[in-house]
Amino acid sequence: MTRRIRGNDYTVLDPPPLGAWTPSLRVSIVVPAYNGQDKLDLALAGLAAQTYPEELLEVVVVDNGSSPALRMPEIRPADTRLIVCDTPGRANARNAGLAAATGEIIHWLDSDVVADRHEVEAHMRWHHLASYLVVTSYLRFTTAALPSPAVVAGADDLAKLFEPAEPHEWLVDLVERTNGLTETPNRAFSLHVGGATSVNRGLIEAAGPMDEELILGQDTEMGYRLAQAGAVFIPEPLARGFHLGPSMRMRDKQPIDRVSHALIGDRVPQYRWLRAHPSRQWKVPYLEVAVRAEGYEETRATVDAVLAGTVPDVSVLLTGPWDTMEPERRAPLTNPRLDLTLIHGHYAYEGRVRLTAAEAERLAPFRLRLPAGWVPGEDTLARLLDLAVEGGHGLVGILLAETADGVTTARLERRAAFARAALVMERHEEASSYEYDEAVDDVYGALWIDGETLGFLPASETTPGKGRRMAYRARLETEAEVVKLTKEVERLRGQVGKWREEAGRWRKSAVDLRREVGGLRREVTALKAGRLRSVIKRISARRPGLPGAAATAGPGTATPADPGTEGPSPNGPA
Repeated sequence: MTRRIRGNDYTVLDPPPLGAWTPSLRVSIVVPAYNGQDKLDLALAGLAAQTYPEELLEVVVVDNGSSPALRMPEIRPADTRLIVCDTPGRANARNAGLAAATGEIIHWLDSDVVADRHEVEAHMRWHHLASYLVVTSYLRFTTAALPSPAVVAGADDLAKLFEPAEPHEWLVDLVERTNGLTETPNRAFSLHVGGATSVNRGLIEAAGPMDEELILGQDTEMGYRLAQAGAVFIPEPLARGFHLGPSMRMRDKQPIDRVSHALIGDRVPQYRWLRAHPSRQWKVPYLEVAVRAEGYEETRATVDAVLAGTVPDVSVLLTGPWDTMEPERRAPLTNPRLDLTLIHGHYAYEGRVRLTAAEAERLAPFRLRLPAGWVPGEDTLARLLDLAVEGGHGLVGILLAETADGVTTARLERRAAFARAALVMERHEEASSYEYDEAVDDVYGALWIDGETLGFLPASETTPGKGRRMAYRARLETEAEVVKLTKEVERLRGQVGKWREEAGRWRKSAVDLRREVGGLRREVTALKAGRLRSVIKRISARRPGLPGAAATAGPGTATPADPGTEGPSPNGPA
């Protein structure tokens, strides 16, 4: 059984050391080229020195309208072919090379990239472990003088020829921020760059060739489709190469971003920041809701609620036996297919609804299977998507109702997870839905939750949603109320400030008052003490025999009761 990698955590695989294994897979290296014969000569010289077995390696060079026409140099791999693609464009040239390639693995390589002698082997040791891997080299960008092809072919270390050089900064930063891409399965596809990336041919056949309508961003868009086909993306530090000169992005980042963002946003739903518009539709929706047409009222309640929610990036796949409808002209109310006719007529011209006989494959990263008659709340789908994205789940099952007749459920499915499950299951064509769900749980994870918690209700328990104008007016009223409350808050803040100032003055007055009271208390105490001494003195003077009176007399004062005191006798002179 194929090893089941969870998310993008490829670390569960254990590739053999370089030179210590026996390869068996054939690789086709596709090199699109437009002019630049001197750089192409060096790229082919680097491929001629690879450690991967020569009999398992072929090179397809695609001349995309060079003038003068490209030629094959003397130093090149033994199995090297030159074909011509006159239609200009990188995607056209790569697709032409893909059609001519015979290998089980396709290795994209730019014509101005010189691969280290172990580069191909470092890629291929991964592809021998699993059939759904995408491997990318670490490139460095050099401005060194170009050596001869013979020097490149004979070099044991290209760094001696091309350093100093700059790293692929955005790629290195992405890898470092995401722990080698193991923590971000939703964004790992950004690693698919055409400069030096290898892909299993079967994976390309499942995803489709490069989009020839795009003028920039083809690599990223194909990476997204590879992810939806179940791919795992691996940055391989042992696969090294030197890009001769700066990349297009290094030279013209802002104009390149301007063009690619305008085109990629329509095709890659995972780049949410490129889809900030509140209501417009895109070529590839973020969420597709599959509803089986049942009764007219029930189906309409479900579909209308989906279209009126807070997720504008949504489309509805409405399935039913549309080819069986036969309009009844004379007595339309007796038509046994009346409800189906009403549903068809109601949504035939709604651009966000597709009427099909069976579920068709789309590139939307998420699909919700929702039974007719069940209505999501206004923000229910957004909350459901957040739950799946934040938890990294491949399946979120929703329990809607449980009765004596059975259980009613809805399912949010991540397309990449179910594609991966099909890749890792043996004889998946015969697998049951339960076995599929188990495989999805292994490779991404599954969660079950109560529908009422998310806001799913039967149509009979809901009210029709507000129209856009009503919602707009409600929003204006809310905004006006917010402004009013904001002003009131500011007024109260000012009042609180005044109260704080007044409280500060009161605190200062209280402190001063406590100081005055303390001083008065000390004065009162002093007065009391002074008065007490005065009273004691007066009492002592009036009552000579009072104990302690002598103690209160002044110094040198004779006490009348003292017989030894000199002075006249009370009876006069003797």
